[in-house]
Amino acid sequence: MQTLELAIFLQFFVGLIAAVNPIGIMPIFVSLTGHMSPEERNKTAYTANIAVAVILTVSLLAGQMLLDMFSISLDSFRVAGGLLLLTIAFSMMSGKLGEDKQNKQEKSESVSREQIGVVPLAMPLMAGPGAISSTIVYGSRYPDMPSTLGIAATIVIFAFSCWLLFRAAPIIVRVLGQTGINVITRIMGLILAALGIEFIANGLRALFPGLA
Repeated sequence: MQTLELAIFLQFFVGLIAAVNPIGIMPIFVSLTGHMSPEERNKTAYTANIAVAVILTVSLLAGQMLLDMFSISLDSFRVAGGLLLLTIAFSMMSGKLGEDKQNKQEKSESVSREQIGVVPLAMPLMAGPGAISSTIVYGSRYPDMPSTLGIAATIVIFAFSCWLLFRAAPIIVRVLGQTGINVITRIMGLILAALGIEFIANGLRALFPGLA
């Protein structure tokens, strides 16, 4: 049972990496913080990932309540979330970096905002619809307390890992180059597409038992 729970948390962690694609967001982070000192850049990275942890944890704890409020079944939400993940995945496999998560208005607003850690980095670039929907699906699928605590711990570990990546972002961007980042983005898009199809298949099997 413990091995099964660890596998669930690992799958959720990999799903978050694919949905958020922190390496693909690095060039955006570097460009948005290019005018900052190293201390200010590190503070922005810290703020962004604290906000990501808070947003996803709230989604985890309140997700089922929101589904119940709107009388939406978990399986219907799973299919919708899977379609959303597929949409994001196709954009990633086309080599787009963030255009699918941030519209033009949000991009223009972010230029004039002093605190970019929360907007647009944490929301919508990192804790976007894909990551939030994945969190709600996993939280609703495994609602017992140990699983909830494990998923919350996975979110914290994920945010900490992203923080470490962002601290080293300028070096990683220089080493990988745009071509290397595009390759990683496409690989993450493929993983995300597979996860989205898994969501859709599980939801359809539950909604239409005859398909099983």
